[in-house]
Amino acid sequence: MVGCHLGRLLQVTVAGGSYQEGLTSVIQGIPPGLLVTEQAIYGDLLLRKPGADELSSPRKEPDLPIIYTGLNAADTVEGAGNCNRTNGTPITILIPNLDRHFIHVKQYQDTNRTPRPGHASYASFIKYGPADDAIGAGIFSGRYTCTIVAAGSIAKQVLAECGVQVYAFVREAAGVRCPDLGHDLELDRTRRYRQMRRDLDPFYQHVYVSGRITPEMRFLEKTRVFAEIEQQIDAIRDGAPAMDPAEVRDRYGVHPVINCPDLDAAQAMVEACNRVSASGDSSGGLVEVVVLGAPVGLGEPVFAKLDAELGRMLGIGAVKGVEVGAGFAVRNMVGSQTNDQMRSDGRTVLFDSNQAGGITGGLSTGQPIIVRLAVKPTPTIAKAQHTIDKYTLENRELAAITRRDPTIVARVWPVAEAFTALVILDNLMAYYGYEELKRRTGS
Repeated sequence: MVGCHLGRLLQVTVAGGSYQEGLTSVIQGIPPGLLVTEQAIYGDLLLRKPGADELSSPRKEPDLPIIYTGLNAADTVEGAGNCNRTNGTPITILIPNLDRHFIHVKQYQDTNRTPRPGHASYASFIKYGPADDAIGAGIFSGRYTCTIVAAGSIAKQVLAECGVQVYAFVREAAGVRCPDLGHDLELDRTRRYRQMRRDLDPFYQHVYVSGRITPEMRFLEKTRVFAEIEQQIDAIRDGAPAMDPAEVRDRYGVHPVINCPDLDAAQAMVEACNRVSASGDSSGGLVEVVVLGAPVGLGEPVFAKLDAELGRMLGIGAVKGVEVGAGFAVRNMVGSQTNDQMRSDGRTVLFDSNQAGGITGGLSTGQPIIVRLAVKPTPTIAKAQHTIDKYTLENRELAAITRRDPTIVARVWPVAEAFTALVILDNLMAYYGYEELKRRTGS
């Protein structure tokens, strides 16, 4: 299977499947000396994982990562202080599947003769044959996106050191749209939402804050703890810190379920999604990603334009459209509306608008980069649908009995945020190299 690789100077390769032993992310190009921890990576993974709230699948995967390669196992010389820091070699992150039980495998076995409409299951069966990994949809499951989040967590850390911030949120869900609040408020509330989720996540508290897993432990020590956690998932979840929705709003200023910076819109989104789900159906939405602090000139001409690279987010499962800035709305605009006019204050260039989403000619302009992803409704639904028996081609009817999300949009935003960070960092590395060449050649 090809296609599981991303990037040029920053490269990411992913592997694994929904019900295989686990998933893997290999990252090349991260500079040496960066302090990387499993706790920080999990702090992003918990935003995407299932079973966290009423809008996600009831699957109880903790999504706990293990860093297997790429970090110094000890100080390189006594007292150097570079233990557990990156050493410039490829970083390998393992994410074992812990909530993988026969009852769930059997549900897929009982329905795998009949491809689920909206899923890759028919096309992948034709492409790969009877050995196609159809248990949980394999690598075509949204579960694989945890590998993107893990890699993107490290990329965001590097970008922050370079003064670049990336954040994402749910702009629209089930037809309810979040109003524009401004980048400062959106970023602040996204950070608050992230902190709330960490504070209330039972595995974050039980595994990392309590010190059950520490950076000093060896790989086999960590896997021993993981084997114990596999038997304790329900007990750990039941011991989650308790906080009612009103208290979450008062303490953190965010909605307890969905990362939408406008609390009224967020509540309306949840109610709308639940109404659709109660009918046996599912709903879609819109994720918005914003990049702040990117310099002018990220991107390359023609086939490697920055917006074209961001368009690769169509590789995220359930994403059916990617727009930059005004996006598809430009079809109903005139040139005087789409052009972002410029002026100078004597020191810097200022723009009167940002219809281009911070990218013109495939190059960043220095404005905020704004990307939106259209996320389709969850294809696995409770309503009966027409399908076929993929072995006999007889017509069949299917109503899903497997675990599923009422909506996917609430779990896609951390994936989009991570994917964007990977693309921006890859382009930033090329930019720094080009700028250094210009300096050395006197250009």
